[in-house]
Amino acid sequence: MAEKEKKQDTFLWEGTNKQGKRVKGEMPGAGDALVKAALRRQGITPLKVKKKPKALFGGGGKKITPGEIAIFARQMATMMSSGVPLIQAFDIVGRGHENPSMEKLIMDIKSEVEGGAALGDALAKHPFYFDDLFVNLVNAGEASGALETMLDKIATYKEKSESLKGKIKKALFYPIAVVVVAFIVSAILLIFVVPQFQELFNGFGAELPAFTQMVINLSVVFQEWWWAIFGGVGGVVYVFMETKKRSRKFREILDRIALRFPVFGDIVFKAAIARFARTLATMFAAGVPMVDAMTSVAGATGNIVYEKATLAMKDEVASGQQLQFVMRETQLFPNMMIQMVAIGEESGALEDMLGKVADFYEEEVDNAVDALSSLMEPMIMAFLGVVVGGLVVAMYLPIFKMGEVV
Repeated sequence: MAEKEKKQDTFLWEGTNKQGKRVKGEMPGAGDALVKAALRRQGITPLKVKKKPKALFGGGGKKITPGEIAIFARQMATMMSSGVPLIQAFDIVGRGHENPSMEKLIMDIKSEVEGGAALGDALAKHPFYFDDLFVNLVNAGEASGALETMLDKIATYKEKSESLKGKIKKALFYPIAVVVVAFIVSAILLIFVVPQFQELFNGFGAELPAFTQMVINLSVVFQEWWWAIFGGVGGVVYVFMETKKRSRKFREILDRIALRFPVFGDIVFKAAIARFARTLATMFAAGVPMVDAMTSVAGATGNIVYEKATLAMKDEVASGQQLQFVMRETQLFPNMMIQMVAIGEESGALEDMLGKVADFYEEEVDNAVDALSSLMEPMIMAFLGVVVGGLVVAMYLPIFKMGEVV
């Protein structure tokens, strides 16, 4: 047991196969002796085995993203549905992966499975990358003997989930990026450009327009306190992100505000509904009982308001209430979805109905994001025109007035 828990390193090896051909590669292991033994079991005579040197600055590779986990699930599903054995599928997917961190993760899981562990148990040892939903579905697939089918459902779920996240990020990124660019451009104008005009105006000997004087005063503040302004903005962003990361109560407040926010709140609402329906449909497909599924569904909604509501619904469902009734009581779910769930419960096709609800609201999110982007473009152009154009106009106002006098 102690040997199994020992931290594994990656070893570079060279050797000869049964045909006498020289081969080489990488293998994770707790020591070079164990790596040599593993190579001999594979019919390879080891000639040289050495520990792979660590990358500079401590990193073994870039961060593993949820998108890479989704691709991994799809690749494994494709391999297994094609009849490729599980261990060989790990080799094909993992060897030479463009992200060394992902390659190491896959090889670590492969080593666990080779050691006799179930795939679900091996994945559960990496909870940062494989959540309870992923592990539960894999366990259900192994228990039913339909692992490749379940991996396909996991891959579909992950792909749709990541697509939904991408749409939400797209809706947020555009306006935030514009505000940041406007702030930086304005700061550059105030610190470097406006002072040049100020020297020119000092020779006029006349009173400057109020708007121009205001911009010059703002420029003086930026020139003297630019470090405090940039530091303050950075500090506020850092404190906000850290508080959001560490305080569940703060995240709940933000989630409630997001649901009520004009235009964007509708996207957040539809995304939460789509995640709820997609996750519950996927859990039903795996044969997971509704009460057990609700915990995973709560964590997948992406909004604490819906997470708390789902956990409360779980207790009522456990007491024998129908899902449609407890959903109606929360007053958080649209009537169309409740009616679809009611039909699904009565007909015994709840999984199909939830899948259709998820498809509908995912498309709604896509359309809402496109509509928001179309709405934001003229508003952003107007915003940039007012901010940057206002600074330029302020600098030329005295020159225009001089022209009128002449």
